[in-house]
Amino acid sequence: MPEIQQLLEREVIAGKTPSVQYYLFTKDDILEEFRYGSADVEKKIPITADHSYNAYSVTKTFTALAILQLAERKILDLCDCVVDYLPDFPYGHAVTIRHLLNHTAGIPNPIPLSWIHLANEHRSFNAAAFFKSITGKNKKPKSKPGERFAYSNLGYIFLGQIIEKVTGKSYEDYVNEFIIDKLPIDSSELGFETTVLSKPAKGYHKRFSFTNLILGLFLNKRKYMGKAVGNWKPFKPFYVNGAAYGGLIGKPSAFVKYVQALLKCDCQLISSPYNKLLFQEYKLNNGHKTGMCISWFKGELNGRTYFAHAGGGGGYYCEIRMYPEHNIGSVVFFNRTGMKDERFLDKVDALHFVESELNTRADNLIYSL
Repeated sequence: MPEIQQLLEREVIAGKTPSVQYYLFTKDDILEEFRYGSADVEKKIPITADHSYNAYSVTKTFTALAILQLAERKILDLCDCVVDYLPDFPYGHAVTIRHLLNHTAGIPNPIPLSWIHLANEHRSFNAAAFFKSITGKNKKPKSKPGERFAYSNLGYIFLGQIIEKVTGKSYEDYVNEFIIDKLPIDSSELGFETTVLSKPAKGYHKRFSFTNLILGLFLNKRKYMGKAVGNWKPFKPFYVNGAAYGGLIGKPSAFVKYVQALLKCDCQLISSPYNKLLFQEYKLNNGHKTGMCISWFKGELNGRTYFAHAGGGGGYYCEIRMYPEHNIGSVVFFNRTGMKDERFLDKVDALHFVESELNTRADNLIYSL
């Protein structure tokens, strides 16, 4: 669709991102596919379908799916208290697994921009020790369980630890075996290790920006970033410290296949009742809706209900989304920093729905004639 292509091209031409990739699809087919820009600004390498991006918090949907798989197999229950699995859990005996999944546990959410380590430090990095120090500095709950919605990356660290405790596998191994390996993709398309993935798109931060100043408050830019190229400052290869809240890296097409699997009635990842549970909006103790299901945000675009999650941090930003009632999903990936849920897909998907409505009206007019 020309309008979608023009909108996405403008993001690159206007200097808002080095590259962009977008897919619109049904559970079986690709409706729109577009990419534009550079995977490496300095070397002038064009972006291709084989390039991978850090998915950051989109990983949380995989973590939640893993927990529901374990619930389906009766290995755990969503109403179980976290301390039953993690005795050193510091936020009280009333917090349940469901509270963690829905971000209503009252757990603090320290800014995670500095929670990264260089690729050459990965083998020696100790995630358990790192997050023990983080929770030690943030022991006080922000609210009582179920009292209010408050997004927390730490909550998903604990979910990852629960997965490891009950399965005897590392979090990464469990997700690889029970989610990624069940999708029609190979190990070069989606995973946690850059060494086995396809070509990485280099992550960038806009050099002349207010957020570049903010970034310097949270991480050592000299350590984690390279020499500026024009208006872009590149990140050196790195990993996120917590795999369970933001560690996945992959090709946009791999996330397409993941969402397509969830759109299908006969989903190979989870049974229909638990798939339905995944997308039930959670309510607080007072009955107020949170806009959050089990890891998926609920929203509406032009009267169409959708479920979505964004992932953003140093060098990368992405969104995945599905419209189950219309059998449609979409994903968008950028190799530039994102620090909030931008709902960028609202702008792109809206163009598709407007076009669809116009085509439907035209068809109805012809039929009436």
